[in-house]
Formats: sequence, structure tokens, C-alpha cells
Amino acid sequence: MTELTPMMKQYLTIKEQHPDTILFFRLGDFYEMFFNDAEVASKALEITLTARDSGSGQKTPMCGVPYHAAESYIARLIDKGFRVAICEQVEDPRTAKGIVKREVTRIITPGTVTESSMLDETRYNFLIGIVRDDLGYGVAVAEVSTGYFAMTEITGPMALSRLLDEISRLKPVECILPDELKENKEIQAKLSAFRGLSLNYFLRKSFSSGVSYNALLEHFGTCSLEGFGCEGIQLGIRAAGGVLAFLKETQKKALTHINKIVPYTTDFYMLLDNATRRNLELTQTIRDGQKKGSLLWVVDHTVTAMGARLLKLWLEQPLLDIATISERLDAVEELASNAIIRSDLRKLLDRVYDLERLAGRIAYGSANARDLIALKGSLEVMPQVCDLLRDAYSPGLARIQETLDSMDDVVSLIRDSIHEEPPLSVRDGNIIKTGFSPDVDKLRTASREGKQWIASLEAQEKERTGIKSLKVGFNKVFGYYIEVTRSNLAMVPVEYTRKQTLANAERYITPQLKEYENLIMGAEDRVTQLEYDLFCEIREKINREVRRIQKCASLIAALDVYRSHAEAAVRNNYTKPVVTDGDVLEIKEGRHPVVEKMLSDEPFVPNDTYLDGSGYRLDIITGPNMAGKSTYMREVALICLMAQTGLFVPAEYAKIGIVDRIFTRVGASDDLATGQSTFMVEMNEVANILNNATSKSLVILDEIGRGTSTFDGLSIAWAVAEYILDTGKIGAKTLFATHYHELTELAEIFPGVQNHSIAVREKGEDIIFLRKIVPGGADRSYGIQVARLAGLPGEVLTRAREILATLETTEDLAKGQREAAAGRKKHARVDERRQLSIFEEPENINPAIEEIKKLDILNLTPIDALNLLYKLHLKLREE
Repeated sequence: MTELTPMMKQYLTIKEQHPDTILFFRLGDFYEMFFNDAEVASKALEITLTARDSGSGQKTPMCGVPYHAAESYIARLIDKGFRVAICEQVEDPRTAKGIVKREVTRIITPGTVTESSMLDETRYNFLIGIVRDDLGYGVAVAEVSTGYFAMTEITGPMALSRLLDEISRLKPVECILPDELKENKEIQAKLSAFRGLSLNYFLRKSFSSGVSYNALLEHFGTCSLEGFGCEGIQLGIRAAGGVLAFLKETQKKALTHINKIVPYTTDFYMLLDNATRRNLELTQTIRDGQKKGSLLWVVDHTVTAMGARLLKLWLEQPLLDIATISERLDAVEELASNAIIRSDLRKLLDRVYDLERLAGRIAYGSANARDLIALKGSLEVMPQVCDLLRDAYSPGLARIQETLDSMDDVVSLIRDSIHEEPPLSVRDGNIIKTGFSPDVDKLRTASREGKQWIASLEAQEKERTGIKSLKVGFNKVFGYYIEVTRSNLAMVPVEYTRKQTLANAERYITPQLKEYENLIMGAEDRVTQLEYDLFCEIREKINREVRRIQKCASLIAALDVYRSHAEAAVRNNYTKPVVTDGDVLEIKEGRHPVVEKMLSDEPFVPNDTYLDGSGYRLDIITGPNMAGKSTYMREVALICLMAQTGLFVPAEYAKIGIVDRIFTRVGASDDLATGQSTFMVEMNEVANILNNATSKSLVILDEIGRGTSTFDGLSIAWAVAEYILDTGKIGAKTLFATHYHELTELAEIFPGVQNHSIAVREKGEDIIFLRKIVPGGADRSYGIQVARLAGLPGEVLTRAREILATLETTEDLAKGQREAAAGRKKHARVDERRQLSIFEEPENINPAIEEIKKLDILNLTPIDALNLLYKLHLKLREE
């Protein structure tokens, strides 16, 4: 260290305090990186790696990025899993004695990003903290860019499974754990399975009960957490305290926009496990992870960033409370019935910027003048929104109209103070409007008059001296000057003072010119600094109103979602569902919301559904592949989910008894990461259903038991159906699609079971899928016809028909299977007639074939091959 330059010593001292980050070290107009940071960052960012002398006699690796373009480079590093520490100059280099003082002003991690250019405006950027004890888990959720802060506890049986479901719902980008969990391999493995989730560990003491509780009290300035409804939620408090400590450690700010904490319980929402979210394709498709083809794609007509995020959040957490669901549905109904208000609202909301994240940047002190103009333009819309909703009668819309704050004081402040088209940087001047500050106006006048005097100086001096080529100029080194060519030097007045000699001219100054130069330059510097100071004062005044801005943002977001729901209902011919606390699930002419949108050349065939908790709990659905069984079952699940979200539904009529959970077992594939086969993945999902479903759940099962042998699969499918059907165990409303036609016998053995099938029409060797659900089970699977549609070779299809005919005439096990599965007979007699083997070779093999088998093909010449072929031909003809 003694051999290093003072700047490099300063760098290494700061870097030692932040070893797990890429340190962006501010030098003038660049952020520089040195040593290993430079080597790592240059590769990650694909920028040039250079070197500089550090004072030790050796070259130090170095790379850098311009400070004005740093956001894009930081975003790329964050995406690649790095943390970035921003080290700024914290004193003016012009007044600094010795090396400029520098400090880390912020550490950027995936969950602490606030820059709009680094965020997806349509989704929340959640950071979560998790603690664990013998009772279960505490979870805290923070969204730094908006100020959202919440907590919950997950305890009791299957707590870990429910925790993972909650993480699946939130889709956080970063998870903070107490460092004591570094050694917990189970939790690490479970959390690492979530794509895009960065794991970080923080001081254990920050998550302790006493430290966490006191940290929350200090931050919110309260004597207890009762006002937030959080008192006594011990695990949640521990997680929240740890998250808050992490944020303060990394952000180096007071975080005033995080001004409340919201307790919530997962019992308030319909629980959806990760498999169900994936199978129902709520926000993205299974195939390629795109929005198009998902439920969100169909129903999203939001126009604000806040509305888009809230809509996605609502789809991920359907409600269980009938009163709240009804309030949403009533608001949607009112807007759906009034096209003019709906259209006018869209135009107004389209002018509203992202108020949530604008408030966050104001609180952070990173908002610029353009952000304030965007805030003003957004708030100016509020009185017009209130006026449109003046006659609203639904409780949800009426409350928005009554509580929406027009924030006239904030609008007036920005309107009076900030130029409508300010520069991007708050240090470039020309931010403050004329008339707002007398001091700014005075300095601007002085600067303007000085420039006018200098502009007239050239003409005056040309006339006074008679030097026609005389010019007045300016550069950053010498300031203003008078330039005279060499041929006219004899005419230069004596009061001119030579300043610079050029090849063909001399440059001069005068006392008066320097006086005006000092006036202009001093005024410009002073007015720029004064404008910056005034802007910071204005921003701080607005920061004191951040709570009001956040409240306004939440109301506008809800209004935008209501309007979006109404737009989806009108465009797609949806109907208002009847949501009850009963067990009846009745749908008439129901449609799949996504599939009907994707169909372009044929109409969607609607279907009816009826399930309840007594007479019709289990519906066995049979029929060929591609006929529409899976689409139908997903359609029913989505209609229930849409209704409990507050959406209208694609049906002529829908009566939905509240569903506490939706489970789907639809398709599976090998999990190579954990070494699990398709069948093992399937059985894990089935086990999750059997262990967690209740009588209020909706269960969707598609082809249980396909991944093992026929008899094993049939036995498992039958046993699962019986278990779910049993009201003493589960008794859930269930749609069960299967190719095991033997399961249709359940309807004759147990009450509460019904059979349906997908209707088809045969036309020669072809079949036509009618897509209609009809009573009764299917009598066959039409597998060979479907294979023909898929393009299998004719020879394979012919052989398949032969094998099928053989199996149908030689194997009669149906009756025995039914009795064994129903428990009525312990032993079933099986016909011992020998079954023809599909793969058995004929007993007499032609000698010509034997001769071909013995050939050495690789050493056979073309002539030999022709001769041999001729001999074999003759031999076969003789036989």
C-alpha cells in the first residue's frame, strides 16, 4: 500500500469494505473498475480491458464506463448475477484539498433496482426475506421502487410446500436469508430451483426478534406495530426487520417511501401451486414462456404501468372473500354497461405515468425535472377522473371517486416552478421557470445583458479602431478575447492587453471585457447551482407528500384494472358470474378464454358443467386424444379462477361456489435436474393433491398412471379416484380425464360419480372431433384414427389394426379388473389362453434370408452383389 498512489489506496480501502461487489469508482466523467473487478466486468460487459500505473511499478488492470450511460451497464451486470457498489465523489473537486473524498452511496442488487430503464414496468420487482423456526416460516416482501412492504407467516403442516407456492406466486428476483441458513442444504436446493431468484445472506442478528422489532419501530416512528395490524406476528416481524436492515445497508438512505407494512395471510387467497400456475398458463405459456397465449394476454387491456402490475397480481391470487369479489364484479359491471365512460377513462388514464415508481424516485432523491413534469401531467388528470365517476353507484368505483386526491398543491408547485421541457440532467440549468425565484431571474438578466454587451462589442471596436477584420471570440481556456490579424497590429489601441499569439493573429483582452466575462461566467455558474439547489428543495417538498401520491397511484391502478376487466368482458362476450359460499359449480355454454381467441378458422364449441359436493363430485371424462378433454377441464378451472379474481367469465351463465384451491395434474416430463422420471414427477403432483385438497377444492386430473404399466396405472388411477371421492378423506369437486375406460364403472358402484365423454363422428377410417361433452362414457379410444391424423405410415397403421384385433379377441379381463378394483373379489380368474406375441419370430425361416444374414456387406464388390442378388432371385423363384 505504501507504494501505491493516493487514489489507488483510496480505491483499495473502499473495495476491501465491499468484496462481494463490482465497485464502480467515480473518476471524473467515468466509473472505473480495477484489478479483478476490471477483468470480470470487461468480460461480462464486453468492453476493452486496459491498464494504468498504480504507483507500484506494475500496470493495474482497468476498465470503465461513462457515468451518463452507467445504467445500461449496471443492468447487464445485475442480469448476470453480480452486485454493483456505486462509489461517488462526495465533495467538490474544485474545493477539495488533496484527493477527493469518495464513498459508496448505494449497492445495487437484483431486488433493489429503482431505475426505470432497468425495470419491467408491467411486473413488480419483489425482494423477499425468509426466516425459519420450529413453527414454520416468516416471509417479508418489499418492492423498493414503489415502497410496497408486507409480511406473513406460514406455519403448520406442509409449511415448506406452502412457502414454495407463495414464492411461486410472488416470483421474487432476490431472497434474503439469515446467514445461519447457509448450511441448510434443503432450503438452498428448494430456493435454487426457482429460475431468476438470487440468494443472498445477511447478518443473523438483523433477523432476531428484538432487533427486528426495534428496527421497525424506529423506521416507522411508532411505539408499537398495532397500528399496522402486525403486533404479535413474530416470524413475520423477524423477516421484515431483516429485510429493512438489508435495504438500509445497501441503499444508504432513509427509505421514507416505505411508510407502512401490510400484514397478510395466504388464507385470504386461493392457493395455487406451481404446477397449477404453469398448467393453467395464467401469465405465460408453457411452451415458450410468452405472454401471448396466456390468460393475461386475453384479459389485459390496462393502459397504466400500475394497472398492468396490479392485474397480474390479481390473476396470481384469486380471492376467497365473497364481499370483495362482489365489489370487484359490481365495478366491472357498471363500467361494462357504459361504453362512453369506459372510453373516456381510457383516454385519461393513458396520460398517467407510473406514479408508484415516480414516488419511489422522488423519495430516493433520484427524480429529475422531467420526472416532476410527468408527475404534474399525471396528477392533472385526477379532477377529470373524479368528474367522470361523479354518478358511480357501485361501491368500488364510488370509493375511488370519493377518496381520489387531486393534489392541487403539488400540481401548482410544479407548474409554477419547473420548465415544461427541462433538460435531462438536473445540473445543466434551465430548470426553474422565470418568475419563480427573484435571485434566479436577476442572475439570468445579468448573464443575458453581459452577452448582449459582448455581442455589440465587435461592431463598436471595428468602428472605433478601423480594423475591419477584428473579431470577438471565446474558448474555455482564455475566455472571451479580441482577435486582430497581423496585418492590422499597428492599429491596435494601447489599452488592449496581449493574451495569446497565433501564427497569423494576436488575441487581446481589455479590463472591460474581463469585467463582463466575469459577470457572465459567474452568473451562469451561480444560476446553475442555484437552480439545482431550488430543484432539490422542490423535490423535497414533494417528497413530504409521497404517501398521498402512493394512495393516488393505488386507486388509479384499481380503476385501470376495473376498466380493463370491463373491456375484456365486452370484447369477448363474457358474463357476470354468481359467486356463492356453496358447493355448486354450474356453467352453461362455457368456453376456454384463450383457445377461443386463438381459433381463427372455426368457432369454439361451448360446453356445460355441473359439479357439487354431494350428488356429482367426480366426473369421469373419456374420449380420444385431441378431442378436447384437456381444453374442457382447463376451461372449467379458468372460469372458477376468473370469477374469484373479479373477472367476468366466458359463459352464458356461471354459478361458482367458492373454491379454496385449484389443483391440476396435466402432463409431465422428466425432471433431469433431480433425476426424477416422468412417472415420479406425476406421482409427486398427485401426492400433493391428495395431501392438500379439501372438499372446497377443484381438482383437475388428466391421464393419471400413463407413466407405468397398464395394470399399475389403472390401479393407481382407480385408487386415486376413490380417495378423492371419499368425503371422509377429501370429497373435492373433480374432473378426471382418462383412457382407462374401466374407470367408468365407478359411476355404477359409488354415488357422486358421473360419466361424460367427448363426442366424435366416424367417417370411414376418419373421425371428426365434435368437441362436445355428452353424458356417458366412450366405448373406444380411436387411437389408431388419431395416429392416422398425425401422419404415421400406412404400414404401421395396418399392423396396429391387426394387433388391436388380436388383443380384443384374446384378452377378456374387463370384468375381473372391475371386481378387483372395487374390492368385491380378491382374486380374478384370468383366461389362460396363450396370447399371440407381437414380437415372436416365425418358426420356419427361408434359407435365402439365412444366406443374406451371413453376408459381409462391407467387403462385397458391386459385381459380386449383382451376381449374388441374381442367384437369390433364382432360388426364391424355385421355391
